[in-house]
Amino acid sequence: MTPTDPEVLPRTVKAFEVGRREGLHQGGLFYVSRQGQVIADFALGEARPGRGMEATTPILWLSACKPFAAVAIAQLWEDGSLDLDDPIALHVPEFAERGKDKITLRHALTHTGGFRLLNLGWPHATWEEVIEKICQARPEPRWVLGQTAGYHLASSWFILGEVVRRRSGHPFEEYVREKIFEPLGMTRSWIGMPEEEFDRIGEEIAVMENTESRTAVAFPWHQRPYLTRCNPGANGCGPMRDLARLYEMFLRRGTTPSGERFLRPQTVEALSCPHRVGLFDKTFRAYLDWGLGLIINSRHYVASQTDKSGAEGRSTVPHDEPIVPYDEPIVPYGYGRYASRRTFGHSGRRSSTAFADPEHGLAVAFAVNGIPAAQHHEERTRALVEGIYHDLGLAPSG
Repeated sequence: MTPTDPEVLPRTVKAFEVGRREGLHQGGLFYVSRQGQVIADFALGEARPGRGMEATTPILWLSACKPFAAVAIAQLWEDGSLDLDDPIALHVPEFAERGKDKITLRHALTHTGGFRLLNLGWPHATWEEVIEKICQARPEPRWVLGQTAGYHLASSWFILGEVVRRRSGHPFEEYVREKIFEPLGMTRSWIGMPEEEFDRIGEEIAVMENTESRTAVAFPWHQRPYLTRCNPGANGCGPMRDLARLYEMFLRRGTTPSGERFLRPQTVEALSCPHRVGLFDKTFRAYLDWGLGLIINSRHYVASQTDKSGAEGRSTVPHDEPIVPYDEPIVPYGYGRYASRRTFGHSGRRSSTAFADPEHGLAVAFAVNGIPAAQHHEERTRALVEGIYHDLGLAPSG
């Protein structure tokens, strides 16, 4: 069998088909490599009504594109343009407004900065208007920098993009395309797609659907403004084989597919090792560990053990806020039961997952085009991820 044959991952395909029958999605893209060898690179189902999904189909990565801002910051760190513990205001002076002068790049990269803004006006607001709104915002009350944690959906990624713009002299979308995507061979991917590119391939882009009620309703995210106006933390778009190239680069310790140096091995280690440990995430309502822009495998916080109250399936970490009980150990943006402790990556809003498992030499990226309720998504994703480990012989038998 070849990587394009779905039968290379039979258990994974079965999990996909179960979800399709249940109305959770209509199509999906799957890419898996191990020790640098491509194991799977195939598509299933439909990208949009009447159009089949193909391995080259561009699909929204949503938040799975956030690590690219971290890589851009890391490149500027390597060339001496900034330091990870620089206050953001050192590079964007107006960000210091209303008491935000001590928030650093590291705080933004680990979601401990305390400026979780939900309504930024994007995509109807211009880049400049979004940045101004973030700069004028007040930090959240009683937020202890570096110690209080809460996932920032968009605000911190826009401001990191602005730091990249000011330090490099190039708009974020141009920087990422020229300095990251092209060297890694991500030829069909963008964060902020050029208008002329949208005119050329817009009809090929997979349509994301809201399947919470099992009656699919298309989101507008495949439309022009949502794809052509850059959002560093949300509107990455491309085939999943392209997204996987980021994690294959990490596994190669920072080299491009042709063997050229892309990041130093020490920089790869800095991005992927834990910088935030044992903190309760106020957005996800769960304990999650973070590298720099990357989610570290955090399943140990929801392992099937008994907490101090005697309740099964809860986190064993002492806490002063309520945590979500699980019948089984499921963690938001998790990597299932069989991923190694060192696994790191990022997922996109209840639809995409990409990660590297260094102990197994494994790079995985997949996306489906239906966004169901959180529990259904978590169960679906775990079935898909664990299916991959089973299909590769990396899970316990039985």
